[in-house]
Amino acid sequence: MKSYSLLLVLLSVAFQVQADDVLKLSTTTSTENSGLLKVLLPAFEAKEHIKVHVISVGTGKALELAKNGDVDVTLVHARSAEDKFVAEGHGINRRDVMYNDFIIVGPESDPAGIKGQHDVIAALRKLVSGKSRFISRGDNSGTDQMEQNYWKEAGVKPVGSSYVSAGLGMGEVLTMASQMQAYTLTDRATYGAYRAKTGLAVLVEGDAKMFNPYGIIAVNPAKYKDINIQGANKLIEWMTSIEGQKKIADFKVDGQQLFFPSYKK
Repeated sequence: MKSYSLLLVLLSVAFQVQADDVLKLSTTTSTENSGLLKVLLPAFEAKEHIKVHVISVGTGKALELAKNGDVDVTLVHARSAEDKFVAEGHGINRRDVMYNDFIIVGPESDPAGIKGQHDVIAALRKLVSGKSRFISRGDNSGTDQMEQNYWKEAGVKPVGSSYVSAGLGMGEVLTMASQMQAYTLTDRATYGAYRAKTGLAVLVEGDAKMFNPYGIIAVNPAKYKDINIQGANKLIEWMTSIEGQKKIADFKVDGQQLFFPSYKK
């Protein structure tokens, strides 16, 4: 009987170790499409012996997965939504990780004549007045939420065929914009990864309103007992450590740095 009980204990421990070796991460399409996670996660996995399973979606969906306890940790870029997520008790241990910026891209010919502008609201108003086509993420991602804020501030928005709500990830939207010779709002990192494929040009950049910070949050284990909180906290600590922040800073596409670490260490 004792040996049977000991076997059950050992099997239980073995199962727990195996379970804790897997970490579920919901994150944005920008971190996946840019290639950043392919650089960051293998280094973390090798160090901590934890396998990270990534679900790459828009920020709204990433937070929803975390809210439902379907993942252990989330990496997103929509600060007001992140703060609400934590305030409502869904997440803990939120940390700044990195930042880049949003840009408006479009065809080299720039029929709307917005190239070189540094005022995103003025540029969008000019797009509307010129009836140029704009492709929107339309997926409640961080990029989509920011875009909708811009239109609200502009007080105008394209109508009819001039505005396409794609309901797709950033890489797919950039491809659509290229095919349709249209404009879109994108994070700089995903644009950098797709620039050669699409031929789209950066037309509007440098507005302080286009600052794009990313945060990482552990799902609250008080809500879901099976959350791998130890693994989540290890990833958070690693992402904000000297090693993790250096990996972020060193990540480049075609020699261009796409993300900037939040902590100067």
